Amino acid sequence: MRRYLGLKRFFLPWSRRDTTQNESSPLIPKASSAKEDDEEQDNVTTESRQVGPDNRQDDSRVLVSNQPHYRYSFTDYFLKYFLFLCNLVFTVLGLVVLGLGMWGLISKESFAQEKIGSIGTDPMLILVSLGFVLTLLCLSGCLGALRENCSLLKLFSATVLALITAQVLAGIVAYSLQGQVGSYLRSGMLAAMVHYQDDLDLRFIADEIQTNLQCCGADNYRDWELNIYYNCSAPGVLACGVPATCCVDPLENGTVWNSQCGLGAQLLDEFSAQSVIFLGGCLGGMSRWIEQHEGLIGTVGIVVLGVQFLTLFISTRLLESIHWHKMYM
Repeated sequence: MRRYLGLKRFFLPWSRRDTTQNESSPLIPKASSAKEDDEEQDNVTTESRQVGPDNRQDDSRVLVSNQPHYRYSFTDYFLKYFLFLCNLVFTVLGLVVLGLGMWGLISKESFAQEKIGSIGTDPMLILVSLGFVLTLLCLSGCLGALRENCSLLKLFSATVLALITAQVLAGIVAYSLQGQVGSYLRSGMLAAMVHYQDDLDLRFIADEIQTNLQCCGADNYRDWELNIYYNCSAPGVLACGVPATCCVDPLENGTVWNSQCGLGAQLLDEFSAQSVIFLGGCLGGMSRWIEQHEGLIGTVGIVVLGVQFLTLFISTRLLESIHWHKMYM
């Protein structure tokens, strides 16, 4: 070290100077001095790289030895396969909804040349669109979680976040327009009654509402006069009648469906008609049903949003784990 530090030895007059040159004399180089000097220089260089103020981290071996190794925890594996299974179930559900929508369109021959122009207003198209979006979304999450694909997981997370935002905005708009919900329901019910014979989907919806709520028409049973077939000026046998779903007892002897039980019901006064058909309209029944099931509707909405927030959290957590794992592989 003397040769590096530049220290010299000073002798006092009364000190005894050894003039003999032996193995410990600095004037005679040792046989292994070059090797020791090289090792010492290497140690100094390594220390300067590790702790020096001008540490450039040039030696990749030193960096690799100092880097931590990230391993998946049990929670990471649980979140990965939980997200995979949930998305797999909803992918199957999306395929079922998509199949039902396509079956409805094919059974009604909506792809025929004379009906293809009005396919955009077909309610079955809602099922097809919903099933298609649900299948693609959940399939991306399913494959992204299983294959640890960051691109698919980012697509899944962004789509779920967009859906959550859209649902929250829709809820705010619906709450602000709750005073106009009755008018929207009335318009929809009247539209279903006008196209009752022409659209099988609207006919199904109107029949289900009247059967389950035990009602007839929008405001009362005379609203069916808006339909061209049930209008009293119509030439057919349905004139001045109502659908069989308005009847109090549409089944003869409890076994056979009597499709003609509502014929001529509009010609009867209310006292005589009340024993044959339901007099009250469906708007009041729908309003009462909504009021009675407000808690259930709110609970379902919160659960749906909660599931979406949970999947968003899991996918984000899984993305972070994959990122750290790939960084320190």
